Amino acid sequence: MPPRSTPTARQQRLGNELRKLREQSGMSAQQAAALLGVDRTRIPNIESGRFGISAERVRTLACNYGCPDTGLVDLLAAMAQERDRGWWEEHRGLLLPGLLDIAELEYHAVELHTAVTTHIPGLLQTVDHARAVFDTADPPLPGPDLAARVALRLSRQAVLDRESPPLYEAVIHEAALRMQFGGPKVARTQLEFILEQSERDTITVRVIPFTAGGFPGAGQSFTYVGAAVPQLDTVQLDSSHGSMLLDADMQLRRYRGLLERLRGLALPESASRDFITAIARDL
Repeated sequence: MPPRSTPTARQQRLGNELRKLREQSGMSAQQAAALLGVDRTRIPNIESGRFGISAERVRTLACNYGCPDTGLVDLLAAMAQERDRGWWEEHRGLLLPGLLDIAELEYHAVELHTAVTTHIPGLLQTVDHARAVFDTADPPLPGPDLAARVALRLSRQAVLDRESPPLYEAVIHEAALRMQFGGPKVARTQLEFILEQSERDTITVRVIPFTAGGFPGAGQSFTYVGAAVPQLDTVQLDSSHGSMLLDADMQLRRYRGLLERLRGLALPESASRDFITAIARDL
């Protein structure tokens, strides 16, 4: 199979996990290549995501690496078998790859936990709110680019509507709820949409009020993406320079701890709904 010029984040993650297993086993890339009967350059290319690998070979490597975690191996093998082009691929070449990686992460997630301070989470945005947010981009986005970003953001929300959606938790700071992107009418409709979504069994929305004071991570927004096995969890960070994905064990532990601290500051679900209703009423 030909090499990939731009592997997706998920393809890179599969390769990275295989590299971790190999290094933990003490086996060299040359030894792993000999095990598969391939050229020694093939292993680094597999581990970078530039070359694919079959599920059978994933299992062969994992067995010889001495990996005892069958759940992890099964999931890695399943990742290797993925051949279908996700719906987000229709946007490839039109939008930055990092935006498509977010959609792919959400699609494969078992749980999603978002913490935001100045923006409404993308999965909870209305079309008018999303358009108003992208209208503030600096430099301004050309019309087709803006339309493509709005379309991608709204398409991502389908993950919450499928038959077996991931559990979704949004911890939203009061500042984000009071930002009037698009004006009072758009802002009110946006808050009403959040309230509507928060009534669903699979969606939890909790608010951190201004009165909670300072808190760790106040200057950033992030999403903790839970996989079927915790070793494959990912943290996605938002910034003005684009999205960043973190998956090192220490980084995952840090953001799990940060989520717990934020939950401790947030209002209960019912009180959060009352809080959002009061803000909407004032608009």
